[in-house]
Amino acid sequence: MDFGLTDEQREFRALCRRFATEVIRPVAAKHDAEESTPWEVIKAAREWGLEGIDHLQRLASDPDGQFSVIYAEELHWGCAGIALAISGSTLAAAGLASSGTPEQIARWVPECFGTGDDIKLGAYAVTEPQAGSDVKSLRTTARRDGDEWVLNGTKVFITNGGIADVHVVVATVDPALGHRGQASFVVPKRTPGFKQGKKESKLGIRASHTAEVILEDCRIPLDNLLGGMDKLERKLERARSGESSGRASNALATFELTRPVVGASAIGIAQAAYEWTLAYLDNGAVQDPMTDLLDESSTAGRPPLERQGIQQRLADVATEIEAARLLVQRASWMGRNGIPMTGGQGSMSKLKGGDVAMWATRTCMDLVGPIAQTTDSPLEKWFRDAKIYQLFEGTAEIQRLVISRMQAAEYRKRLAEGAGIAAEAMESTNGSEPESAARALENGAGAGTGQRAATVS
Repeated sequence: MDFGLTDEQREFRALCRRFATEVIRPVAAKHDAEESTPWEVIKAAREWGLEGIDHLQRLASDPDGQFSVIYAEELHWGCAGIALAISGSTLAAAGLASSGTPEQIARWVPECFGTGDDIKLGAYAVTEPQAGSDVKSLRTTARRDGDEWVLNGTKVFITNGGIADVHVVVATVDPALGHRGQASFVVPKRTPGFKQGKKESKLGIRASHTAEVILEDCRIPLDNLLGGMDKLERKLERARSGESSGRASNALATFELTRPVVGASAIGIAQAAYEWTLAYLDNGAVQDPMTDLLDESSTAGRPPLERQGIQQRLADVATEIEAARLLVQRASWMGRNGIPMTGGQGSMSKLKGGDVAMWATRTCMDLVGPIAQTTDSPLEKWFRDAKIYQLFEGTAEIQRLVISRMQAAEYRKRLAEGAGIAAEAMESTNGSEPESAARALENGAGAGTGQRAATVS
């Protein structure tokens, strides 16, 4: 087992860090204050090979699944809002890839990015006023009318909502079937009956455009149903007959693939706060920091970074960031290699990343002191940016529910497998010596343990 990055991965990380340093950070405060879309940075990312179709293909070429999380962490180290503005279209592309036919993917994914100097955006529209993390409760409807679909409903908190050239909209075809009665549709920007609603003014990630999407008798061609009519009809028939689909909804499947990337994004914010705090505390410029951590006579007059109390707090921050990063890297590797996350590993990575970002930025602010809450310090921005990573794409509470339920299901599966192995062992040793039966049961228990290891690791 090799935990090191390859030379190619390290070179890619250096490229992303340089872009974040030279292009993103110089304009981060401006776009945060103005809540403006950073078109010039998106264009620069295209020029650097860090946005667009070619960039997506590069991410997909990494068999370890590490390019995507390296990219997310380093760009969010630069600025979370700008990073989301650059990468927000990839969620729409993921929705297309998980639901669409090869022909639909080839047609619509390029429309999420554009080519050359023609910058386009994509949006993935799931969340609704009454249905945030619970995608089973979506009320946006899709009704077939001849050769068209008619969509009605309101989506909220949509990244690139309204300004995107392509919107992938999840709607309910048969409300009685819950999430199994849902489908995904492509809605181009200027479709009649489609419009942008309220643009949100947010606490953090302010350079990322977030808005309502309103559909009022919005008509789209039948071909804009992702996956096609035959696939939808088979899905609905299985649901009505009570047959298990064997897979999550399209929306849930898309989020499962992106959760490690969200976790990595949060880690980028935490890493930025940690690095800045190290440098700040090393120059001795602290104004009224936590006095209980600084009252060490042996280090009087020396930089706060040399004081043990502060060192211990920073050690905790560094350890938590590294632990979160390892969870993200493992989940991304599992997703890329098709290993089922039966223990909730994808949700774990997102949960840990978000919680660490919020805790780490707050801890760094405590160490730095009052200046941390002013715009003279970047910590206040990182603190504001961090909060959303405990909220979107499934709140921290929802992630915990997902993890606990998957862990319980895995436990019950192992328990059933163990009982089956024990029963077979008893049957095969019927009439034999007690010692032989005991050895058979021990072998069965070992087999059960091996199954667990294969499933979780």
